[in-house]
Amino acid sequence: MAELATIARPYAEALFKASASDLATAAGWVDELGAIAQNAQLLQFADNPKVTVDQVFDLIASVAKSTLPDQARNFLRTVIENGRLSALPEIATQFRALKNAQSGSSDALVYSAFAIDAQALPEVAVMLEKRFGRKLNVSVVLQPELIGGIRVVVGDEVLDTSVKARLEQMKVALTA
Repeated sequence: MAELATIARPYAEALFKASASDLATAAGWVDELGAIAQNAQLLQFADNPKVTVDQVFDLIASVAKSTLPDQARNFLRTVIENGRLSALPEIATQFRALKNAQSGSSDALVYSAFAIDAQALPEVAVMLEKRFGRKLNVSVVLQPELIGGIRVVVGDEVLDTSVKARLEQMKVALTA
């Protein structure tokens, strides 16, 4: 939705400039707020004309896993007062893109059939950084239907070494 991206851009850029001294911390809380703001019931509650800005703010602040720093509280209050709560997930996405562009890295989603242990994850990350040719921020998502192996998504690039993908390739080869 282009309109949402257009609305989110100035917020993401302003937050990026304001938190230049500690981008990692800001990325953490803006991602958390973006995830909270995706809740349909929360958005419906916030759109209710009988609900005040303070009520919406207090609800979101209470749902947050950790205590929000002052910068996060001010940012959240500004977003709510301007009626842009629905744009918060897109703001988080654009903020992450700005942060990655500055650091020269990309986000990588690793879908795995099984949990990857703490010792193996750095090795996987190094291998993927060599494969994709850039620094990666790796996060793992369990997807048991892959049967085995991993599927990696970095931007619009996909590396699929899963058993499910191999079975699909064999199926296509046998039916052709």
